[in-house]
Amino acid sequence: MSTLFFKMLPKMATLQRIVEKGIVAVVRAETSEKAEKIAKACMDGGIDTIEITFTVPGAHQVIEGLSKKFRQDELLIGAGTVLDSETARMAILSGSNYIVSAGFDSETAKLCNRYQIPYMAGCMTPTEMIRALEAGVDVIKVFPGSVFGPSFIKAIKGPLPQAPLMPTGGVSLENVDQWIKNGCIAVGVGGELTAGAKSGDYGSITETAKEFIRKIKAARGQ
Repeated sequence: MSTLFFKMLPKMATLQRIVEKGIVAVVRAETSEKAEKIAKACMDGGIDTIEITFTVPGAHQVIEGLSKKFRQDELLIGAGTVLDSETARMAILSGSNYIVSAGFDSETAKLCNRYQIPYMAGCMTPTEMIRALEAGVDVIKVFPGSVFGPSFIKAIKGPLPQAPLMPTGGVSLENVDQWIKNGCIAVGVGGELTAGAKSGDYGSITETAKEFIRKIKAARGQ
């Protein structure tokens, strides 16, 4: 995808990239160096859309470091566990291309819409999802996905076929195809993908990333 496209339509290009890839790697790291290694391992495996959670001390510095190290067409960086608009603004100024939250916050939605940054808000019930969609949320993060499993997506798609859904929590190599086939535009994956970083086995992250990409493509009939 050309650099010009990102300059012209950054929000649309970001969302398109996430949908095309079908997966967001949820990265938790103590330092920018470790985050960079995880990001590189994911990139080597075909996943170039990652989320740095704000549960990590100095998360905005990790985001800033990665945004300086890699071009946006190489690595699409998001900020996760964003609970308020103040944190969202900090993340955006640090280089975050999209904002992810465990819940829905109207002020964060307003801020992201103001600056045309995609907002993925955590929701579980149809009422929460409708409220988020009305506020201009771009992607509904079904969280925690492990509570109901892939069958929940098909149930939600009945009354809300227009809802762009992305589960986080409970997504594994064994069931990722079910999430996609049931109607998810993408999935968010953390420990199931990045567990190797705990022991310094970044090669296993790359291999797991390749397998996730393969299964997502197969589920889409590609």
